[in-house]
Amino acid sequence: MSTLRYEDRGASADKNEVHAAIKGEDPGLFPGAFCKILPDTLTGSPDHCVLIHADGAGTKSVAAWLWWKETGDASIFRGLAQDSLVMNLDDLLCVGATGPFLLSNTIGRNAKVIPGEIIAEIIAGYRECAEMLGKHGIEIISGGGETADMGDAVRTLVVDSTLVTRMKRSDVVSGDKIRPGLTIVGFASFGKANYEAKENSGMGSNGLTSTRHELLSRHYTETYPEAFAPQIKDLAYTGPFRLQDKLPGSNMTVGEALLSPTRTFAPILAKAFAEYRNSIAAVFHNTGGGQTKCLRFGKGITYIKDNLFTPPPLFQVLKERSRLDTRELYRSLNMGTRLEIICETEAAQGLIDIAKNLGVDAQVIGRTEVGPEKNKLELTVDGQVLEYTLG
Repeated sequence: MSTLRYEDRGASADKNEVHAAIKGEDPGLFPGAFCKILPDTLTGSPDHCVLIHADGAGTKSVAAWLWWKETGDASIFRGLAQDSLVMNLDDLLCVGATGPFLLSNTIGRNAKVIPGEIIAEIIAGYRECAEMLGKHGIEIISGGGETADMGDAVRTLVVDSTLVTRMKRSDVVSGDKIRPGLTIVGFASFGKANYEAKENSGMGSNGLTSTRHELLSRHYTETYPEAFAPQIKDLAYTGPFRLQDKLPGSNMTVGEALLSPTRTFAPILAKAFAEYRNSIAAVFHNTGGGQTKCLRFGKGITYIKDNLFTPPPLFQVLKERSRLDTRELYRSLNMGTRLEIICETEAAQGLIDIAKNLGVDAQVIGRTEVGPEKNKLELTVDGQVLEYTLG
């Protein structure tokens, strides 16, 4: 059976071309940080900095559209708002920002296939997610947004947003403290957190291009031409499942698992920074690049991950039934561990306790060691060590 790479369907896991394109850009005040950090040009304070971050739900919106077409349930689009918001929020939390955050959202739609009721559900989703976060001390203030009708450019729907915040420079988690001898604590992307309404499959908002086409069947190619690009027709919807089929090993359907709203770790990180900020060297949100995200941070480091969570059912099914081999799966998906904190060893148990008190599983998944000039990752999966480097 031939294997596929994420790029074969027109996506990119590590975005090497993007990183090359921005190589000459100003890296900001803290070049090693997870997000670009700017001077506080809003007030001119030398003690503060400003962050602005844009991201979205990606091709998860296509899966939501298919669900709606087959079930008539428009409420599924509320989850896309959470996906879009969390993909920004949790990246900003990786540098120590805890808000308040200003939100602006952008919806691009093909108005011939996306009616106004769906727009209303997305807007309601942003409101609901902000209210949930507010209960945990994370303030999100909406400044409105834009809905653009782009039928010539968008086949179904794009749900994006931007967050802005201001923080003290002294509170920035810059990544400069990454060194050999630190502990890596991993936080599960699956299960049911105390602040979630239902069980989470762990999917997040990355890797949906591969996951959707590997799991869902040719029924979707034949019935919904809007749901794939013609250029990848031979690679579109090549799996065995319909959205309403039960996901093996799970209480969810395949559609529910694919569309499980991206978990935010904001309530955990807010408490972690309050108690252990000085012991935290870095925080990684394993979105684009999956388990290899860490390679872009620190210098001369070997990241050892030899105690990852057992992948939850959605990722197990992908391992067993897709044409994506194990190495590719861990390069493009979180595989059940979507947040990592690199910390002093003595802080690890406290961070684990914070997460577990909020209903999120956490454990020591590895450590940092001396590495080559180009960072290296050694990932132990099913007794096999997979090695990754940049490039």
